[in-house]
Amino acid sequence: QVQLVESGGGLVQPGASLRLSCEASGSIFSIATMGWYRQAPGKDRELLATLTSGGNTNYPDSVKGRFTISRGNTENTVYLQMNSLKPEDTAVYYCNAYLMPFSYTPYRRIWGQGTQVTVSS
Repeated sequence: QVQLVESGGGLVQPGASLRLSCEASGSIFSIATMGWYRQAPGKDRELLATLTSGGNTNYPDSVKGRFTISRGNTENTVYLQMNSLKPEDTAVYYCNAYLMPFSYTPYRRIWGQGTQVTVSS
């Protein structure tokens, strides 16, 4: 069983920075891509950043320049550095991985449970 666990959310003031962490554990043969999404109340889930196994990153224009995705010491860990946070960044932030649990098995998309980020004065 593969599991993604996010951490690092919380309450911060506008303009502050926050770093989220996501660690994948369990049976993992290969990870193709890891990424971050968020979902605010009443809104659709929104892509924030992706990082491929080859190190390529992708961001939507809405967060480009403020958010940075990076890999930890192992390929099973990714971070999302968020700077200059705004009240509209308030949402539940989810980690996502596209991975192969065992060799010669299909790739699967796995989601974490989410971590709340609230930006408020």
